[in-house]
Amino acid sequence: MAEQGNQLIIYTDGSSRGNPGRGGYGAILMWGDKRKELSAGYRLTTNNRMELLAVIVALESLNRKHIPLTIYTDSQYIVRSVQQKWLDNWIKTDFKGGKKNKDLWMRFYQLSKEFKITFKWVKGHADNPLNNRCDELATSAADGGNLLIDVGYETGVGQ
Repeated sequence: MAEQGNQLIIYTDGSSRGNPGRGGYGAILMWGDKRKELSAGYRLTTNNRMELLAVIVALESLNRKHIPLTIYTDSQYIVRSVQQKWLDNWIKTDFKGGKKNKDLWMRFYQLSKEFKITFKWVKGHADNPLNNRCDELATSAADGGNLLIDVGYETGVGQ
């Protein structure tokens, strides 16, 4: 379990039933003894888009900016893209070479300027109860009704 102390802790996960297919995201935000869960499902999307959207929605839900926070995710795609500066290179080259999810990465990039974010990778589907809960939120959202439209995916803007 993560040490919360005096900082915001966020757990995120994304899911898709087929890739592409129905998808969903789940996020848990924790500050002290406060806890908030977020999730939504989409009719057609990809796993990586849902992983990234979970992070974005969590950040967009915050009222306080410029605070330190730690995001735990089982997505190596996200962790490596940020920590190894892949995203910086994608932005410099305008996502040339078939890099996907530009719409979501740019949304994340703008948000990331407002926080001091540390990403930590956790093994998915293992013994981490908060990661497992995010997986439950994501898969339940993907399997639910009233699915949203991932406009970026369905219109090809994110491609």
